[in-house]
Amino acid sequence: MAKPVIEFNHFGFKYRSQAQPTLYDINLTIYEGEKVVIVGPSGSGKSTLAHCLNGLIPFSYKGEVTGSLKILGQEAKDKGIYALSKMVGTVVQDPDAQFVGITVGEDIAFALENDGLPQSEMVARVEEASRAVEMEQHLLASVHQLSGGQKQRTALAGVMVDHVRILLFDEPLANLDPAAGKRAMALIDRIQKEMKATVVIIEHRLEDVLHAHVDRIVVMNDGRIVAEGAPDQVLASSALEENGIREPLYVKALKYAGCEVTPAMRPARLDAMEMNPVRERLYRWYEAIDSPAEKPKAPPVLELKDIRFGYAPGREVIHGVSFSIGKGEMVSLVGKNGAGKSTLTKLICGFEKPDSGEIVVDGRDMTAATIKERALKIGLVMQNPNHMISKQMLFDEVALGLVARGFSDQEIEERVEKTLKICGLWPFRHWPIAALSFGQKKRATIASVLALEPEILILDEPTAGQDFRHYTEIMEFLTELNRRGITILMITHDMHLMLEYTPRAIVMADGRVIADESAVRVLADPDVMRRANLRTTSLFELAVRAGIGDPVEFVRRFIAYDKEARGHDRKDVVVY
Repeated sequence: MAKPVIEFNHFGFKYRSQAQPTLYDINLTIYEGEKVVIVGPSGSGKSTLAHCLNGLIPFSYKGEVTGSLKILGQEAKDKGIYALSKMVGTVVQDPDAQFVGITVGEDIAFALENDGLPQSEMVARVEEASRAVEMEQHLLASVHQLSGGQKQRTALAGVMVDHVRILLFDEPLANLDPAAGKRAMALIDRIQKEMKATVVIIEHRLEDVLHAHVDRIVVMNDGRIVAEGAPDQVLASSALEENGIREPLYVKALKYAGCEVTPAMRPARLDAMEMNPVRERLYRWYEAIDSPAEKPKAPPVLELKDIRFGYAPGREVIHGVSFSIGKGEMVSLVGKNGAGKSTLTKLICGFEKPDSGEIVVDGRDMTAATIKERALKIGLVMQNPNHMISKQMLFDEVALGLVARGFSDQEIEERVEKTLKICGLWPFRHWPIAALSFGQKKRATIASVLALEPEILILDEPTAGQDFRHYTEIMEFLTELNRRGITILMITHDMHLMLEYTPRAIVMADGRVIADESAVRVLADPDVMRRANLRTTSLFELAVRAGIGDPVEFVRRFIAYDKEARGHDRKDVVVY
């Protein structure tokens, strides 16, 4: 029988600055070689649990510990952070917070340098780890010039290179495109087997985690473990839905259709799931749903005409990009990491100047306009909140743009209050931003731009790291802004966000637009999917396995039904 490597026994923790504990009576044993996924809504305590494993609690984040936590048989509170780092290797959600080296190679080698390894062995292990995460061509690159996904892979390599027995991943998929996320899970799976490591993953994107084998899912809420079990057992239960966690989309479709989802069906793996018990009922449900209507085209508010750009002479990274976005549209800009999406955003907002081509906003050529001039029309929410925040207090940060534009105190207070409530941050309005979690900082930057009500809003991964409730709140707020006429362009790796909220998708690969059509049809084009590193939705796969003749139409109907069902809080329709 496998030995226990992590043992929580009636464990609790209360931060020094808080009146109530964050963790209550945690009893959890994780065995050698297991892969365990911990899920829960924001504030459930899962990140605090992770901090207990890697020693940040109680050695950096002070507070009161009750009960016992043993790691590899040793009481964690009796060890230091350095000693625990040799037992538990951690990849955090925000890679910038983890980097210590100037270049990719230096950062990966950091742990080995601390251990005094000979240079020849160090170089070999760094090269091996970098190849495993597809970063071997970037060892001399600055970590601060990497895309979000490249940063995530570099941080992953920095943990892989140090042969710890326990690997802890905090939102490892947050900055990765769908196909890269799938490869990351396969990579984690392979590393686990090669190193015979125990893996603990904290992740909102449960469906993506389940692409690889998982031994157990642990569900947390309100500082407690509320459910745990094998993935098939947890997916067949109501634990995810009851605790505000998004179920895999194919499971949700089955439940909408009135199908009984049981552990015996093996619902954790769609490719192996037993379809005979659900096929007929799923088809009848699909036939009973009306096809959603197409929206009419609107006059253009943003036009890019043959935009070309390179950061250095002779090294063009944006190659003749042209598209237009209609007033009041909500559009996704998708593609693999490094495709040029963020660079294109910089060009639209004026942070970089195109080498050639035109950028037209509301019929006016803005190619030579300043950042300040464009900011009157275009608002940008960046992917990393730490690149935007400039005030110490949350209220002041959200109010900053309004103050600069001369709004009255009353209007500032009204707008900030409204936006903070929508973004789930009103209880923290008097908090210092340094005390907020990464996800809360993300919502703060969205709120600071949304409060200005720009005509065009560009968001880089607006929901990354958000639980399902906050994801829905943010997206419904953006939808409401869109209904008022604000044009929204979202850079996203979340394929369901693209399907659910943006009828149209612009797909980039290698600095070019390779597709510009309906989001559903993008995911039905194998060539576009391959070139852009996208991954087909599980709804499409479910329709194919169920024998539904038009999987694209199945996806369209599900999206429309799901939005209406959640929007009106109606009960699932059962079709007999």
